[in-house]
Amino acid sequence: MTAKEILKMGDPRLLRVAQMVEEFDTPELHNLLKDMQATMKHAQGVGLAAPQIGVNLQVVMFGTGEHNPRYPDEAPVAKTVLINPVITPLSEDTEEGWEGCLSVPGLRGKVPRWKSIHYKGYDERGVLIECEAKGFHARMVQHECDHLWGILYPMRIKDFTQFGYTQVLFPDLSDTSED
Repeated sequence: MTAKEILKMGDPRLLRVAQMVEEFDTPELHNLLKDMQATMKHAQGVGLAAPQIGVNLQVVMFGTGEHNPRYPDEAPVAKTVLINPVITPLSEDTEEGWEGCLSVPGLRGKVPRWKSIHYKGYDERGVLIECEAKGFHARMVQHECDHLWGILYPMRIKDFTQFGYTQVLFPDLSDTSED
């Protein structure tokens, strides 16, 4: 289990559409997940996609656990591994919310996202996962899955007056880690 370097915006590998995982429950997949977990923990993130560490596969992990000091007002999101995800909006209703990203360090922006979604995919053993999510949980899933389709959150920003350096936008924010 090794923390990997996180690719930064501008690296063309972040703009690729990731390949689907063909085999589950393999040593290679388990090692990738261990590396992703170590990387996410090291960076103090709440989500990570395999493309962010240079692995061109449709694998994301996200979750805050029971309590996350960076998001004290948000309901906990169970730690989840999601492979080959499919997201379906449950309505056309969207809302804007602040996002950051480990691949776009030091910046935050207001991003429109669907308010509620249904997502499905597989865990590392190939067991089907299906879930409905709303609010912060839905935002987190959409953000991480965007990485699988070569989309970084600044590409979704509609109003660039709501995009900037975290330390300028939120000078009282003590933790400037992202994602």
